[in-house]
Amino acid sequence: MTVTSPAAHRTHRTHRPAPAFRGRIGSDARSGHYAVAGRYRLHLSTACPDGLRIAVTHGLLGLDSVCPATFLPAVPDSPDGGHSALRPLYEASAHRYSGPAVAPVLSDDWSGRIVSTHAPDIMRDLDRRFGGDRLPLYPCGTEAKIEAVERMCAQGIEQAAQRAGSSGGEPVERDMALTALLETLGALERRLAGRTYLIRDEITAADVELWVALVQLDLVHRNHLDASAVRRIADHPTLWAYARRLTAHPAFGRHLDLTGIARRHHARCHGLEAAGAAVPILDWAAHSTR
Repeated sequence: MTVTSPAAHRTHRTHRPAPAFRGRIGSDARSGHYAVAGRYRLHLSTACPDGLRIAVTHGLLGLDSVCPATFLPAVPDSPDGGHSALRPLYEASAHRYSGPAVAPVLSDDWSGRIVSTHAPDIMRDLDRRFGGDRLPLYPCGTEAKIEAVERMCAQGIEQAAQRAGSSGGEPVERDMALTALLETLGALERRLAGRTYLIRDEITAADVELWVALVQLDLVHRNHLDASAVRRIADHPTLWAYARRLTAHPAFGRHLDLTGIARRHHARCHGLEAAGAAVPILDWAAHSTR
């Protein structure tokens, strides 16, 4: 297992923190962490984008009894930005661990230690080791396409939206970031034309990734954009209709904690609110099955 130093948890506002643990669930006993129903547990905050991604994946795969999930508060309760409930797991897993006890976490109930804090690995292992006869979320031959969507969401939506709404950036930089964001949304709009899902005729991990990115764009990043920018973002009817359809799916909508996302954003954000905060794009509550 790979354990990073506590310094790796210092986050840049446009990048996810480096994972502290990178263990994997293997296919047999030789792998150490092998797939056994009831052995592993998820620790998630669905107000966090990675926690929401894993929760939706967990729900789509129907793993409530196979790999139980413990849900954490929207706002971490430790001064360092971690969850006090996770501190014993971190301390048992790394000698003199001094970084924040952050979620998400996949833990091993047999050893009382952490397997992984890396969301992409956790999602893939849940699908490949516990998915059973259900339609896979990472079908054979789609990995490159799913990774491309992950990059598009991270760079073209999340990071671009953050830069476009940055109060410290130069106007030309914000304009360039908004252009990149709109180009990404336009490409996705065209890709979804005449389609129900993003890369196949059934839900894949690419749809989970894009849905969470759209949730964050509307509920978080929109608050720091001007009204004109938000209206241009909203002017992608196929894309937002797609987001609305997925929100009505139980595995998506029941994990959408609107209040929690707002609380987490207000607790973490030090940016200035802009006029776009008053221009909501989607009525998530109206379509959620939560």
